[in-house]
Amino acid sequence: MRADVFLVDSGHAVTRSQAQRLIAAGVEWRLSPQLPWNKVAKNGDDIPAMAEVQLLDSAEAKYLSRGGLKLEGALAQAGLPVAGLRCLDVGQSTGGFTDCLLQQGALQVVGVDVGQAQLHERLRSDPRVLCVEGVNARSLTPEALQLACEALLLLPGAAAPKPEVQPENPYRWMSGDGEVTDYDDSDDVDDDYLAAELGQAKAPEPAPARVAPRRRPGCADVDTTPLFDLVTGDLSFISLTLVLPALVPLLAPAGALLMLVKPQFELQPGQVGKGGIVRDPALYAVVEQRIRDCCAEVGLAVQAWFDSPISGGDGNREFFVFARRAA
Repeated sequence: MRADVFLVDSGHAVTRSQAQRLIAAGVEWRLSPQLPWNKVAKNGDDIPAMAEVQLLDSAEAKYLSRGGLKLEGALAQAGLPVAGLRCLDVGQSTGGFTDCLLQQGALQVVGVDVGQAQLHERLRSDPRVLCVEGVNARSLTPEALQLACEALLLLPGAAAPKPEVQPENPYRWMSGDGEVTDYDDSDDVDDDYLAAELGQAKAPEPAPARVAPRRRPGCADVDTTPLFDLVTGDLSFISLTLVLPALVPLLAPAGALLMLVKPQFELQPGQVGKGGIVRDPALYAVVEQRIRDCCAEVGLAVQAWFDSPISGGDGNREFFVFARRAA
């Protein structure tokens, strides 16, 4: 079996791309403890189905994607403890950032992504995770996010209460042109009026009780308040300057924001080289200033700007911006 496929099938890696990074870091296999280890040289090398495997560097397998390693380093660099926090993960994708936040002790992670069915099943089934899909972070609002989270928690068929029944049209006996057709006035007497005249007024009938939508078992205490202690994000093909205005209203008063910055999406097409690589180091300062200016405009105070501990998969240099809501 191909080495990268073997690592996925045996549970050492979640995806083939992750398996290939593990192979690059070093993977060995053997058929019994008495035999020597065989080094996997390339992704297509064959590993027997019954082989024992060891990873020489298991860091790539710590999280569901390399994003988890990026965020882990950024949290350490910013000095941000995550334990007990409610977090929003923007651009959730397969869940690398979400995985890291949970392993760091986050109380809850609400994820938002414009795509569909990308989050790994292990996270999708975690009661601490809510995955809101098909939503563009640029148009995110607190109200829409809370409604989307509530919809995820409801029992099937209980998404919304039924609309109130409107009173029957009293002019149903009239045609469209106002012509009277077979009008019968025998039922026109107001029973309540006659009863009042006779001193026998009827008590008004109570309004039917509204049945609130019911949550699934085990979800009664899930918090959907659209205010978060920490907002993280890993977005592609959009500038953060278009997203940050929508994120600030979702930050708690003392909340923190830690976003991955990809320069190739913050510059003009003419400033980005072939293959989407930013080759002029002077442009990194341009990107930083642009993000800092945007933060100031939307009420965020930048606390730190630093390199991502891991470069982008395409070789681009990446950064993190750490900010808090301005007083």
